[in-house]
Amino acid sequence: MSLSKFALIAAVGLSLAACETTGEKQGAGTIIGAVGGAIAGAQFGKGDGKLAATAVGTLLGAFVGSEVGRSLDRADQLAMAQTTQQTLEAAPSGRTNSWRNPDSGNSGTITPTRTYTKNDGQPCREFQQTVTIGGEIEEAYGTACRQADGTWKIVNG
Repeated sequence: MSLSKFALIAAVGLSLAACETTGEKQGAGTIIGAVGGAIAGAQFGKGDGKLAATAVGTLLGAFVGSEVGRSLDRADQLAMAQTTQQTLEAAPSGRTNSWRNPDSGNSGTITPTRTYTKNDGQPCREFQQTVTIGGEIEEAYGTACRQADGTWKIVNG
């Protein structure tokens, strides 16, 4: 998983978790990026190396998440969150929905790729998401599950 994918996962986390105020979005991106980095880092190491990989993933994820949090303004986050929630709830697998903020020029897409139900009955969807910030396109894949309140939340695997 590349650093750009860590960044997109942090951006997706920002869009699904909650919309933060402008002053808080960089901090939220840092936290979400650190968690994503720790999870990804833990996938790579073995034995003592697993701890080191987790630590490196945490630091890299925090840095990249911070940068994404700074890059996406509140309007971007609102557009991304609304499109993501609507797409995960209602779009059939394979249908791409997009969002665009004409003021910032930032945009993105989300495409559900697979829908399944966990053993506990919770519906989940795998998805592909892109975010374009300053002309740079980042792409990542993730899984989200519907919560009791009807919102979708990123899950690990």
